[in-house]
Amino acid sequence: MTKQSVILTVLCLSVALPGMVLGDFQLTDSIRVNGFFQNRTAFNLKDDPYIGEAASVLDTASDHKAGDVLRFENAARLFFNGELGAAASWHADINLIYDTEGINQYWRGHENYTQYDYLRELYLDVKIAGIDLRLGKQQVVWGTADGIKLLDIINPTDYRWWNQDPMEDARIPVWMAVGERNLGSNGNLQAVVSQPQQNIIPGLRKGKRGLRSVAFTPPSGPSLPPSADNSRLFGTDQGHAFIMKGVDTITGRANGFANIGAAMGAVTTTFYGDGFLAAPTSTFTNPLGGRNPAFPEFNTVGSFTNLTAAQTPAACRGVNGAACLKNFTEFTNAGITNLTNADAMTGAGWDTRNPDSAWEYMPNATFATFAAFTGMTTRYQRDYPSDSDVNLGIRYRGNLDNGFNFSLNYLYAYDPNPAVQIHWADPATGEKLQVVDATYQGPAGELHTLQVKNRAGKFYGAPAVDYSDLGNRARLTDVTAANYAGSAPELVFEETLNRIHNIGASFDYAWDLGLGDTPVVLRGEFLYQKDVLTPVIDRHALSYGHLTKALQMEKGDYFKYVLGADLTFFTNLAVSGQFIQFVNLDYADEVRSRDPVTGQKFSRYTGDQATLHLDNGLKRGDEYKHFGSLFLSKPFGPSQEHRINNITIFEEGGGWWNRLDLEYTIRDELLATLAWNHYWGSENTLFGQFGESSNIQLGIKYLFE
Repeated sequence: MTKQSVILTVLCLSVALPGMVLGDFQLTDSIRVNGFFQNRTAFNLKDDPYIGEAASVLDTASDHKAGDVLRFENAARLFFNGELGAAASWHADINLIYDTEGINQYWRGHENYTQYDYLRELYLDVKIAGIDLRLGKQQVVWGTADGIKLLDIINPTDYRWWNQDPMEDARIPVWMAVGERNLGSNGNLQAVVSQPQQNIIPGLRKGKRGLRSVAFTPPSGPSLPPSADNSRLFGTDQGHAFIMKGVDTITGRANGFANIGAAMGAVTTTFYGDGFLAAPTSTFTNPLGGRNPAFPEFNTVGSFTNLTAAQTPAACRGVNGAACLKNFTEFTNAGITNLTNADAMTGAGWDTRNPDSAWEYMPNATFATFAAFTGMTTRYQRDYPSDSDVNLGIRYRGNLDNGFNFSLNYLYAYDPNPAVQIHWADPATGEKLQVVDATYQGPAGELHTLQVKNRAGKFYGAPAVDYSDLGNRARLTDVTAANYAGSAPELVFEETLNRIHNIGASFDYAWDLGLGDTPVVLRGEFLYQKDVLTPVIDRHALSYGHLTKALQMEKGDYFKYVLGADLTFFTNLAVSGQFIQFVNLDYADEVRSRDPVTGQKFSRYTGDQATLHLDNGLKRGDEYKHFGSLFLSKPFGPSQEHRINNITIFEEGGGWWNRLDLEYTIRDELLATLAWNHYWGSENTLFGQFGESSNIQLGIKYLFE
């Protein structure tokens, strides 16, 4: 059975039920067809590269220029409506669409459960025992806030164009059963059983499995042997205009840990020469010193010069630890992934207090820890809901005699925002591995060393770490042939959806303040979310290489609300203002440790899921996050047939988005549109990070019946 087979079977039986109950349930000849043809063409406004577009840390070029076509989307939208006797009606929405400028096939044409799904909607409306039923693929809208989804949580969203497309286009219809019944003259009760689906997030497309150690041919010198040359990378969305920094940190070609992890395996393999490789060949010569002797575990990344002459690889003699590590990294990685940044690769820029490359985040990682990384690979996989899982929702909507309208909402559902958890695994069996974190007192202070082992006590990584002359200070198990698993570990990135509780409410009330011909409409939406997975960064654990402890998704609760006011000036100028606040009720921010040498503080904190990145210190999130918006809309023309709209959203921290759009009616069936989307402000904010993605879009739509 397919993943959706259970809910689809239930819906098919539901469709058949009215016929069994009502007898005259039959297809009629009355089928109405209408729709439109549409083209949307967008142009870049800037030359600079998008987030994640760079092919390496040295790549500053962009594949697009100001004026280049960003989007060339053509669509034929067909709406079918019909009756099934006197008992029921049905509706279908067919979406034939293709964008020639999509960065790959996934983003160009049809893909199930996206904005480009051929079958947008297909549902049956029927009334049974006083209950209005809608069964099939559809949209259900609970919230109506401007430019943001708060209570609008039933359907997932396709964020390929961020907030630029109308929400009715970006919203993803799913299969569901919706029942609705009026209660008295002032109440309405709605129940929803729907299919779980994820939001479409650029950069988190269907993950490629089996990513292995990234090995490259450097600008000069020999290549690694074929047994290690498997340079498949994530980043198949590279070049998409709306990849967030937080996503680039997971799957980005240069800055994504899914690629950086495999590159670490290649670099640390070089530490041990060709002795670790399963099939050494005569064509492989390690210019960094051949088969290197074992490294003692108390020497950290920043103290290579503490090694004796006999222990020091040729590439490290007479240079500091940063330069030595740079030499290893250049040979194996050639600057593709951001292990060492461009400045460090030219002999400068090593700064563990303001890190912007992976090794700078790990100043306390020991060589024993690097031994555990030796040959490591990475894999990206999904673990999504089973075919029997559903989302369950209920809403009561009512109004009082004084005109006060309200709703009470509850949804028990899978959070449509994917979460990515990481763990160590055996690459052959998939068994989850245990991390042994040993703490001991080194020459300069407290240090940690790591090993990775399975349930049988077999260790992974390099097999030749010798502690004999050190008295095994960390009390680690010696990795010998007898207790070595015979393979490198695999760092698994697992994309999941997590069950959460959503408890919400809304209100609106028309209040006559005597400011014009129409009253002010006050409105609000409120949402409490329980068990949302949020990134928590432990910079202390990261400093000594404990990746699975350093980069975690933890459950927490949020309270979010929108307060808005809508009013009309000068007869037909609609003005809408909003104040928005997100409160993280389980916000973390605590100092965990200090560097034993420099005294540098390391914290454990809630990360900013949208923008945390290697180039901004894995940015902290906010306990209280504020937004403000202003929406203006005015019709114009002899018959008020045209319209101009503008929405501006300000984000605390200095991020801005402004959308100005013009709708012009050439004749009743032919419409033209012009939209300008401008992002600016701090590049470490939700909106400001898309500054290079600002664009102008032209559209033409022909309607027919």
